[in-house]
Amino acid sequence: MTAPEKTRLITHLRHIDLAVPDLRTQTDFFTNTWGLKEETTDSGLSFLAAEGSPEQYVVRLREAADKRIDLISFGAANRADVDTLAARMATAGVQLVHEPTELQTPGGGYGFRFFDNEGRTVEVSADVAVREHRKIEEGESIPVRLSHVVINSSEPEKTVAFYEQHFGFALSDTLMHPRMGNMMYFLRTNAWHHSLAVARGPHPSLHHASFELRGIDEYMRGTGRALRAGVEKIWGPGRHMAGNNTFSYFLDPHGNTVEYTTELDLVDEDTWHPSLYDFSNPEVSDQWGTANAMNEFVAQKSFNDPDKGLFVAPPV
Repeated sequence: MTAPEKTRLITHLRHIDLAVPDLRTQTDFFTNTWGLKEETTDSGLSFLAAEGSPEQYVVRLREAADKRIDLISFGAANRADVDTLAARMATAGVQLVHEPTELQTPGGGYGFRFFDNEGRTVEVSADVAVREHRKIEEGESIPVRLSHVVINSSEPEKTVAFYEQHFGFALSDTLMHPRMGNMMYFLRTNAWHHSLAVARGPHPSLHHASFELRGIDEYMRGTGRALRAGVEKIWGPGRHMAGNNTFSYFLDPHGNTVEYTTELDLVDEDTWHPSLYDFSNPEVSDQWGTANAMNEFVAQKSFNDPDKGLFVAPPV
């Protein structure tokens, strides 16, 4: 059951942190091909910003033997809300990685980390310094912001319930398939249709990270640039029905799925009612009919390598 609206203390998605075996190759992809900007580096770390975003960084890369999600980070409005969330979660028996403290990551801030129900490390923070950013101009096919993160879950209903119960996330829509049941749940923490989505998969892992571009023209230009650079396209270009956003999915050098998108719906939270969409209807997956057909082989590209649970990434 979704927590009451008044208890929702999470304001937005900040960044996703990934561990990769080849930091140089991954950083080169995200900067020279994908359009992010390397703002800060440390030993074995790279912090990548979206030029249109006030967040200090939207992707952090860490060189490691195992590829995995290191961290998903969300923002809160203030320190008091961080403290309230941490106390609620500790009382509910959620395992904290650390109590609220001053953060040492770029931009500083105040936050805590915990393990979700499948062992992912999640951070909640406030008072992070705003990055100097700019308006993305017409024709610039670089990301404006990190739009959303989709995770694979072997028990998606339990994972959705975890984020509803502890974070007050609200269900926007659900994708189902007549033979396979409910396949994906779209969760929002503000007026954007979804900041997090949970997909049914064989194991916990990253399904995809999505980056918003300025508009349709910039989205298509970005899609074309990636294609010309020889990046493997999985699916798209097209427009989903749930969220009404465009999509072009690619594989990064380590096999993670990354998406260019634009025009994600902003919903009226006072009147919105979730829909159940039948994914076997081609218009549900792609209203335009321009994308390659979604099938089991395409879907498997985003199953990704299993994340090993209860892993504590370095504190930076």
